[in-house]
Amino acid sequence: MNHDSVFFKAKVSLALWYAGVMGVILGLSGLGAYQVMAHAHWHGVDQELIAVSGNLHDALEPNLEQTGKISANVQRILPKLCIIGESCDPDRDRHVLGITKQEGYYVRLLDLSGRLLGTVGQQVEAVSFSKEAISWHTLEDAQGNRYHQVALLLKNNAGQPWGYLQIGRSLQDYDQHLNESKFALLTGLPIAFLLVSMASWYLSEKAMRPVYASYQQIQQFTADAAHEIRTPLASIRATVESVLMSDLVSEKESRETLQTIDRQTIRLSQLVQDLLMLSRMEGQVSKQSPSQSCCLNDIVSDLIEEVAAIAVQSQITLHLQLVNKIPIYVAGNEEQIYRLIFNILINAIHYTPEGGKVQIFLEQSDRMATIRIEDNGIGIAEADLPHIFDRFYRAHSDRSRQTGGTGLGLAIAMAIAKSHQGNIQVKSQLGKGSIFTIRLGLND
Repeated sequence: MNHDSVFFKAKVSLALWYAGVMGVILGLSGLGAYQVMAHAHWHGVDQELIAVSGNLHDALEPNLEQTGKISANVQRILPKLCIIGESCDPDRDRHVLGITKQEGYYVRLLDLSGRLLGTVGQQVEAVSFSKEAISWHTLEDAQGNRYHQVALLLKNNAGQPWGYLQIGRSLQDYDQHLNESKFALLTGLPIAFLLVSMASWYLSEKAMRPVYASYQQIQQFTADAAHEIRTPLASIRATVESVLMSDLVSEKESRETLQTIDRQTIRLSQLVQDLLMLSRMEGQVSKQSPSQSCCLNDIVSDLIEEVAAIAVQSQITLHLQLVNKIPIYVAGNEEQIYRLIFNILINAIHYTPEGGKVQIFLEQSDRMATIRIEDNGIGIAEADLPHIFDRFYRAHSDRSRQTGGTGLGLAIAMAIAKSHQGNIQVKSQLGKGSIFTIRLGLND
């Protein structure tokens, strides 16, 4: 296939389109998965902050007294609280109130003006302040570390505004998780695209194979048809030119010329008819079989009467054996079934030497009618068996041309069998003969 530039370019184009579409789908899928994962993780961070800040807020408010003043009760709740203006050694790794074991949290208490009163946990340099009941901020310090923070309004035990509670957590684990996910996607997508490209190349070659085979069959058919048509045309032309070159043509020569032209035109007409019939039969393969009821016993008997003279002339014995001894009916077109059996039967006679024998067996079983044609003729080589139903194929070309065959008989027979939802099987050995088995569905 690679030697044909047209099909090679088509295969490359198909592979590129397939790989491109799959690449876009993979890229969009990876981006979508990343966005969903990032959103889910961010939502988890928010929920965690809401839970921690809510618990701490509810624990602090009943113990707040004077506005902007940290009471002893607050210090008991937050024993590690570092009050601004007093000496303390804050532990950066301590947990916040035991509410969460997640490291990287910090708590800040501010008065109503935003002045820092005390801190617990990590010390964050860049902190946003907003005089709102609830506010969210994402911060980044000088070292590039990011924090997510929520601020809540605090009220004292008298219900008066006391100050603000800021609680935040480090986004280091979140950012690390996203970076690892990005790395996995950026590494995995090219590998996946490479695998898709390899698969697309294989699939495009597999998809183009039947197209290429059909193209070769069309080319072969065109060449064979042209050859079959050219032979009688060349004969007619040569005959006519020989007559035209003669100054005087006798009546006998004229008659012989006309007889030659008549034979060749008959051959051309038969070839065209066979091609048209084959085309119609192949067009009927996907259609339902005709509903006409045909008696195979009558068809086979008529066939034997028709070819009996040919068999006698060739000194061949014809024998019909009815296995079931009952009429066998099939659904189909009687003329086509007649042509199907005739093509195989006449082949058996033509390829059986003088003194040979051709037998026809007719039986029914398993809702199928079977016509088996056996001969003890020259047989068919094993290498030729897969091709004998191809158009214009001749296992014995010299013998075929002597009998006037066009090489379409078995192709037409197979097309008729398929159009009737049947099949033809053949077994043969060189020098021992052939067995053709035709199976057709019985008429319900």
